Amino acid sequence: MRVLAFASQKGGSGKTTLAGHVAVQAERVGAGPVAIIDTDPQGSLSDWWNCREDETPAFAQTFISRLHEDIERMREIGIELLIFDTPPAITATIEQVVRLCDLVIIPTRPSPHDLRAVGATVDLCEKLDKPLVFVLNGATQRARITAEAAIALSQAGTVAPVTIHHRTEFASSMIDGRTVMEISCNPRSVEEIEQLWDYLSDRLARSVHRAEMSPDARLAGGNRAFEHLGRATSEVL
Repeated sequence: MRVLAFASQKGGSGKTTLAGHVAVQAERVGAGPVAIIDTDPQGSLSDWWNCREDETPAFAQTFISRLHEDIERMREIGIELLIFDTPPAITATIEQVVRLCDLVIIPTRPSPHDLRAVGATVDLCEKLDKPLVFVLNGATQRARITAEAAIALSQAGTVAPVTIHHRTEFASSMIDGRTVMEISCNPRSVEEIEQLWDYLSDRLARSVHRAEMSPDARLAGGNRAFEHLGRATSEVL
């Protein structure tokens, strides 16, 4: 089982929307069974799932006091992918989730306020030695600030080579428990989610492999990744 967490100190970054969309896309391509867990007191992902007619992805309830045990139980019953949505703040809950996950996704809108807010989440991932990926979300088509944000973020970590653009259908599809893959909408929205999941799936596989490596081997791999940082940034742009 692989564990993925969407985390960001900034509210409104799109964690819940992306968590729901990635969960559904993973099920669509056979990467399930998928389960989602909502640790945000606002319960937005829970509300979305309660409105959903489709039985997948599954929804799991847990408490921070038994988080480790519940993750192991889901592993035992055959869950292949577990996705966490987290509160918009650095809390003890988020630290526990990040500690137990394989990859942290930090959705970030291309704005100065969002860029300033990523520091605390990055610090937490570094403290716990967890790999992270930034996903530019809610971007305006062909806006210069999107490219500038990608460059800025690349100094702190890996930026996904897929940008999710601002389209109302992402929010409107969530109203009744669906996603853009399940409504009639701009095909570009669907393509972006498909491409994002393909990328995250590959990153998850590499993160799990990395966790199984020795510390010396991980250090060597990190040095090689740093050497190719400029090339990865060019891909994003």
